[in-house]
Amino acid sequence: MPDSYTTVLEYGKFEYEDRKSVFIGEALPVSCEAEAVSFIESCKKRYPDAKHHVYAYVLRENSTMRFTDDREPQGTAGMPVLDTIRKKSCTDVVIVVTRYFGGTLLGTGGLVHAYTAAAVGALESAKIITYDVYAQVEIRVGYSDYQRLGNLFSDTDFRVADTDYSDDIFIKGSIKSTAFDGFCDKLTELTAGRVKAEKLGEKYEF
Repeated sequence: MPDSYTTVLEYGKFEYEDRKSVFIGEALPVSCEAEAVSFIESCKKRYPDAKHHVYAYVLRENSTMRFTDDREPQGTAGMPVLDTIRKKSCTDVVIVVTRYFGGTLLGTGGLVHAYTAAAVGALESAKIITYDVYAQVEIRVGYSDYQRLGNLFSDTDFRVADTDYSDDIFIKGSIKSTAFDGFCDKLTELTAGRVKAEKLGEKYEF
């Protein structure tokens, strides 16, 4: 399980125009190839009269990368979109750039620039984020020690998700996995060993 990965948070859209050709860039976070293909098809249905639907996607699943120029000159469309994803170090993302032809040929350089601009704009609109591996933690603490933990949580960026008050207090939360051992050491020191943190598992959070 890699320590982190970068993707986008949500759907994003950006339009770029050059000599009356309109390039509509759309980006979406996806987790598998089926989701990527479904989004590509939805873009085609949304703009059925467009001349080109260029796409690229990169997935953690099977280290998959796909792209197409969709009848644009080779290397002028799909590869620039794919390169945009890779230069931003993103994965689990699909970008579709839909082109409405404006009647003027843009040339190789113009096409590369336009498709890159639409792809970059779509990614930035979709909000590039990084997920880190967080340890999922449960802490059982007595009421006498509970008040001691507030500053520790703040200092270590421990995220409290749920607190259950019964005979003891049960706290569920998460902390970056790389910080878990240090957090446990500080917790032991702070409570003279009375309180321990149990690691329940790991998952990605941002």
